[in-house]
Amino acid sequence: MPTLPAGADPRRTVGPFQLLALGVNGIVGVGIFFAPAEVAAQAPGMGAVWAFAVTGLALVPVALAFAVLGRRFDADGGPVVFARAAFGERASFLVGWVAYVSAFLSASAVNAGLARALAPSLGLAGPLGERLLASALVTGLAALVATGMRVSARTWTALTVLKLVPLVALLGAFFFLPSAAELPAPLPATGGSWLKAGLAVMFAFQGFEIVPVIAGQVRSPERTVPLATVGSLLVAMLLYVGLTWACVAALPGLAQATAPLVQAAGVWGGPGLERFVNAGTSVSALGICLGMLVTTPRYLSTLASGDRSLFGLERMTTSGVPMRALFVTWVLVMVFVNLGDLSELFALSAIAVLMQFGVTAAALAVLSLRRERNLKPAHALLAVPTLALGLTLVAFGASAREAAVAALAVLAGLALMRRSRPRVPAPGPQA
Repeated sequence: MPTLPAGADPRRTVGPFQLLALGVNGIVGVGIFFAPAEVAAQAPGMGAVWAFAVTGLALVPVALAFAVLGRRFDADGGPVVFARAAFGERASFLVGWVAYVSAFLSASAVNAGLARALAPSLGLAGPLGERLLASALVTGLAALVATGMRVSARTWTALTVLKLVPLVALLGAFFFLPSAAELPAPLPATGGSWLKAGLAVMFAFQGFEIVPVIAGQVRSPERTVPLATVGSLLVAMLLYVGLTWACVAALPGLAQATAPLVQAAGVWGGPGLERFVNAGTSVSALGICLGMLVTTPRYLSTLASGDRSLFGLERMTTSGVPMRALFVTWVLVMVFVNLGDLSELFALSAIAVLMQFGVTAAALAVLSLRRERNLKPAHALLAVPTLALGLTLVAFGASAREAAVAALAVLAGLALMRRSRPRVPAPGPQA
């Protein structure tokens, strides 16, 4: 497959609706099908609804920080290129590496989980069948991504629409159809641990930060990236508040529910809607798997695209695919989906998100105070709530094990950085 010359840009094929769909797909994953119960255990009754609403609003300044910087960088990488502009090559390399490690571990866990859910219905029950199915899923999705951004964008947009249909149907049944049985009124918002509930909700809202990661493939990124970043968070916030309200109203014992959205669908729409929403769980997981395989290699290609080259990982095809980075990601995910239980592979997620939030906020503050890229000192104010939320996330949401995994990832990144080589400038025209 032909590659672009160094410094050349691929044809930009991702439009506004497709980028918005990528952000919504990144946020609305499998977690929302179970999160209402986890949040209700900490904030009973209508407190769960308020937890989603308040936390979503608190994240708007974070999304705005990503949007303000995202519209000023028309290259792939998001926080990696932000860090490079503000702090230099070493910082951006480490940010990109930690984000990449977290992303491919999460991609491995989600693919393995989807395979585990689908295997029995396909006659592949058991560890061997699950691993074969997970390997086939990863390979098939990687092959799709390799065809180019145009095909990938159409596919993730279609999957995003398909995953939203059953959720919107549940909301419609809740708001417009009477329930089959008399239900008690929801409990008032009293008691509970609001901090723990807010942390659970914050994890459910993660995903909008991936929008700037593919900015180099987006048409009119100065307008499209901020609209998709903030818009995806707002769409998810409205959706999550409504879905949690439907669960609170339908399930008096929400905190003990094993599949709250599916169970609430049964209350509001009967067995048919229950099966429909249950099927949406797998569609949602498939969308997340595809989105991860689109964005994860771009952390790797971006960290190798600065002043130092690393094994040619930055090379891009004419269809907008970092093929070497995609191949490395496919190999790593294939290895991990065949290791067995992958429940621990999310160990780096809190630290990685903190790093992306914190680096973006710090880069915004630094570049604003320098007045670079048409930023003004007033833009630095957005860094304050972003840093505060990031520090809260790591202080109360990250464990010592996560910190140890992050330290190992940083050490591995430093060792890998030593293998990079100064980039040889392209020869200029001869006099």
